[in-house]
Amino acid sequence: MSLRLAIPDLISPSYFPAIAAVEMGFFEKEGFAATLELLYPVTRTYEELREGRLDFVGGAAHAALYAFKDWKGGKLLCALAQHMYWFLVLRKDINARRGDLSAVKGLRIGAAPGPVDGLKRMLQRAGIDPARDVSIGPVPGAAGEKASFGLMAAQALEAGKIDGFWANGMGAEVAVRNRIGTLVLDARRDGSSEVKGYTFPALVTTEKQDPKAAAAAIRAVAAAQKALKEDPDRATAVGRKLFPPTEAGLIAELIRRDLPFYDPAISKQTVASMNRFAQDIGLLSGQVPYENVVWKP
Repeated sequence: MSLRLAIPDLISPSYFPAIAAVEMGFFEKEGFAATLELLYPVTRTYEELREGRLDFVGGAAHAALYAFKDWKGGKLLCALAQHMYWFLVLRKDINARRGDLSAVKGLRIGAAPGPVDGLKRMLQRAGIDPARDVSIGPVPGAAGEKASFGLMAAQALEAGKIDGFWANGMGAEVAVRNRIGTLVLDARRDGSSEVKGYTFPALVTTEKQDPKAAAAAIRAVAAAQKALKEDPDRATAVGRKLFPPTEAGLIAELIRRDLPFYDPAISKQTVASMNRFAQDIGLLSGQVPYENVVWKP
């Protein structure tokens, strides 16, 4: 049986445990062949899962609600890592201070469908109107189902097409290293407890999934996380297979930074925080029990 696993962003540390679970052979060790696909944006990825054209998605946990209304039909299997995981980067010449969200006022910020939810809510909580005080929209060029958003965001920033972006750790790292961007916020490390709890990267499936395949997928991701913790340099070989050379050379360091957040467990508190956020932004109509959100073995 061959399993189809899709992610919305490939050249990135965001969903790397899912990538590693496939590319390092951990699905095979569980007795399942698995293929990895790139399908952007995350809202489309989850729609394909809902329609039965995929078996698993590695994506932002809250964004599953775009396809599975009030969690009906969708299940979170495990966490690929903990906490909201995007970065706010602004043009270097703006000279924004770390943590100063007011620096976005009057600027053009690129963000992807799904991830943009966290940015907008975070700005609202900081007293900034995301509809009036800042222009938030798609990144020029980040279109089509095979887009790697973070790199395209960094390229658009360098070309002057946007003034900043909200994207993955690879896009942020490239922009900072190339001296075109300043890191203003690392949500996972700088955010408040509320902000960190908006969402997290998860492995997601449908409630119709074969229980044996679901259990195997959870074990494969946990094994990938364990292997990367033991030797983060193993990420480089995976990067060389899938990424451009520069980004392949960066991925092990980015994974090393994320290792403290590698825990596959999804706690009741994590689900409650995410669902509260989803309700606040109108993506969830009411309280949903933990047992209706997370796969029960």
